[in-house]
Amino acid sequence: MKMQYKRLAYNRIVMTVILILVQIIWFFFVMLRLARYASWISTAFTILSVVMALYIIGKDDNSAYKVGWIVLILALPLLGGLLYLFLGDKKPSRRMRRKLQAKHRQYRDELLKEGILPEEMEESLSRAAGTFRYVRNVSDFPAYENTQVTYYPSGEAMFADMLAELRGAKHFIFVEYFIVEEGEMWEQILHILEEKAAAGLDVRMIYDDFGCLARLPGGYYAQLERRGIKCIAFNPVIPLFSMVMNHRDHRKILDIDGHTAFTGGVNLADEYININSRFGYWKDTGVRLKGEGVWSFTEMFLEMWDAFRKEDTDLARFKPHVWHPEPFSGKGVVCPYTDSPLDREALAANVYVDILNQAKRYVYIYTPYLIVDDVIRNGLCQAAMRGVDVRIVTPGTPDKPMIFRLTRSNYPPLLRAGVRIYEYTPGFLHGKSYVCDDEFGVVGSVNMDFRSLYLHFECATLLYRTEGLAELKEDNLKTMECGREITLKDCKQGLLGALLDDVLRLFAPLC
Repeated sequence: MKMQYKRLAYNRIVMTVILILVQIIWFFFVMLRLARYASWISTAFTILSVVMALYIIGKDDNSAYKVGWIVLILALPLLGGLLYLFLGDKKPSRRMRRKLQAKHRQYRDELLKEGILPEEMEESLSRAAGTFRYVRNVSDFPAYENTQVTYYPSGEAMFADMLAELRGAKHFIFVEYFIVEEGEMWEQILHILEEKAAAGLDVRMIYDDFGCLARLPGGYYAQLERRGIKCIAFNPVIPLFSMVMNHRDHRKILDIDGHTAFTGGVNLADEYININSRFGYWKDTGVRLKGEGVWSFTEMFLEMWDAFRKEDTDLARFKPHVWHPEPFSGKGVVCPYTDSPLDREALAANVYVDILNQAKRYVYIYTPYLIVDDVIRNGLCQAAMRGVDVRIVTPGTPDKPMIFRLTRSNYPPLLRAGVRIYEYTPGFLHGKSYVCDDEFGVVGSVNMDFRSLYLHFECATLLYRTEGLAELKEDNLKTMECGREITLKDCKQGLLGALLDDVLRLFAPLC
C-alpha cells in the first residue's frame, strides 16, 4: 500500500512538472510567432522592463530581493520585466489574503483578551518587555505566564510524548504540518486520530499540499475525511507558472484539548524520528507547552481553518481552562506567534535581530539553512564584534547540495566578524532555535532563509526565563562537541567557485 501511495505521489509530481513545462514551451512558441513584429515587441518589452525596474526600486521590500530582480532585468532586458510580472509578486493570492485577513480581524479581539496586558509588561518582563510588546503590536499575539515548557533535543524524544498526550486527549485534537508521509510515525498517529474521532472528539488536520506532493497521493484529505478526520490540504498545488505556489504552510502544530501543544522542526515522517536514515542522524528540536500560552496555537489553527472551511466556531470552548479548570504552573513568560507573507513585516526575522541586539554574553543558534540578508548578517556580526559569543550550528551533511553550498557561501563575513560556525557531522541538523544569555529562547519552524522569513506561514515560541532554556543551551554545547568548527581556510574557493557563490547569493531571494 505504501509503495502504491509513493507511485501515485510521484506520478502527481511528474504531471505537475510536465504541465508547467508545457506552459513555458507554449510561451516561447508564442514569442517566436510574434517575431515578425520584433522591433515593436522589442521596444515594448524594453519599456516594460524599465518600468518594472523603477517599480521595484520604489517598493517597500527587502533590498536583497530587489537587487536580485533588478540584476535579472538588466541581464534580460527583453524578458526581465515580463518575468517579474509572472513571478515577482511575493504576496499570496488576493483570495488567500482576503480570507485570512478577514478571519484574523474577526478573532483579534478574542486573542488580545488573554495574556499579559501591555501596561504590565515593563514590571514583569524587564529587558524583554520591548520584544514582547513588538510581537503583540505587529501580530496581535500576547505573552503569557502560567505555561510549562519542555524542550526536546530530538524528534524521537518528542514523538514519545506526542503519542502519550494524543492517547490522553478528551475533547479535541488539531494537527497542522508541512510534511506528512506514510510510515511508522504517521501510522501510529493516524491510528490514534481515528480512534479519537470515532469516540466523538473533534479531530481536525491541515497539511501543506506542496510539502506532501511527493509523500501523499493527491486527494489524501478525502481519505482522512472518510476516517472521521476533518481535513484541509492547504494551498493545493495547481500546475501554473506562477509565484503563488511559493506561499506554503510551513508550521508544525499539534494542539490537544487547548492546554497542551507541540511545535518545532519535527514533521510527521519517519526520518524525523530516525526510523529512516537519509542523511545520517537527523537532529531536530521541539518544545511542548502546557498552560495558558497554548491559546495562541489554538487561535492560529482555527484562524487558518475557518478561513478556508466554513464552520460555526465558538472560540470560547477551545480555551485552555475549559478542559483544564485547575491552575497552570510554569516559570517565566512564553509568546507563541505566527509569521506570514500577508504583510510587509518580517516578524520572525525581526525577533531574531532583536535578540541579537540585546545579547550580552552569548547567542547559540541552530539552523539547517543559513541564507540571510544584510539585516540579519549585520545583526550577527555586530553582536560578535561587541564581544558576544555568537555560535551557529548548521548541517554537515546536505539535504539539498546547492542550498548547502549557498549556506557555506555565507560563512566568510560572519567568521571574519568573530562568529563561530559548527557543522553537525553525524548527519543532518534540522532544528530551528535561538538561546541567549540563559534568558531568551526561540524554538519553532522558522529557518534562517528567505523562504521561511519572507514567503512561508511559520510559527515559533519566544521564551523568557522559562523551563527548557537550560536544556536548550546544554543541547547546543553537546551538539557543537560532535561537530566540526569551520575556519576561513575551510571556505577558500577558486575563482570559478567564488563567482558561482556570488551568483547563488544574488539570486537566493528569488528562489
